[in-house]
Amino acid sequence: MKRDLWDKVRAERPLVHNVTNIVVANFSANGLLAIGASPVMASAVEEVAEMATVSDALVLNIGTLDATTERTMIRAGQAANAAGRPIVFDPVGVGATAFRRQVATAILEQVQVTVIRGNAGEMATLIDRTAHARGVDTGEALQDVTDVAREAAKRYRCVVAMTGETDVVSDGDVTIEIKGGTETMTRTTGTGCLLSAVVGAFLAVEADSMTATSTALAGYARCGELATARAEGSGDFPIHFLNELGKMTAVELPSDRIEVVS
Repeated sequence: MKRDLWDKVRAERPLVHNVTNIVVANFSANGLLAIGASPVMASAVEEVAEMATVSDALVLNIGTLDATTERTMIRAGQAANAAGRPIVFDPVGVGATAFRRQVATAILEQVQVTVIRGNAGEMATLIDRTAHARGVDTGEALQDVTDVAREAAKRYRCVVAMTGETDVVSDGDVTIEIKGGTETMTRTTGTGCLLSAVVGAFLAVEADSMTATSTALAGYARCGELATARAEGSGDFPIHFLNELGKMTAVELPSDRIEVVS
């Protein structure tokens, strides 16, 4: 973990291109602004390749799909690959329908992503393991979560950030656990999707994907804890959470949240 990456994002203001879902676009944009990044939410198939090329990172989120999503995301991803830009893939609810699995498979076959960020059920689905899924934000892998993360990272040759009660980050060789966060975060729409965008911003300023991802997750979880302590309920939690994202610095980031497990 590099504690100063939170300050570096604010100093460099990376442009993060989001091809994301309609439910979370506003929250993701405001969250990126809060940490000091610059969001762009371009999703027209006619412009995504150009936008991906001029941006510092690309985030692909399949939360709300339609007939053109697959072509749009692959076009943006291939342009980002050609330009050497990092890509975060968020396979929201991939286990819920055959269409989601089809789109996720096509993206991962034709685009080399840098990080896959999702929950245990989504990761299990991506490696053809048994998982329970209902809706787009749920899913519980039946196997050991660290094994699922390692296998997914090896299969897709990327870093996997698997979030849950304890977050797991793996590149297939090194696996770490990150403690923190609160249940309130799981009851607020878009916190996972925003985290994927935040990881994109960190990848834009740090070449080491494991370091960028683990630092983003550790600080994000801490912001959730601080926001929960200040909020009166789920209604004002997002406001406090955005405020905490805006205040998070190297000084405030706990140093004891990350443990290497393999």
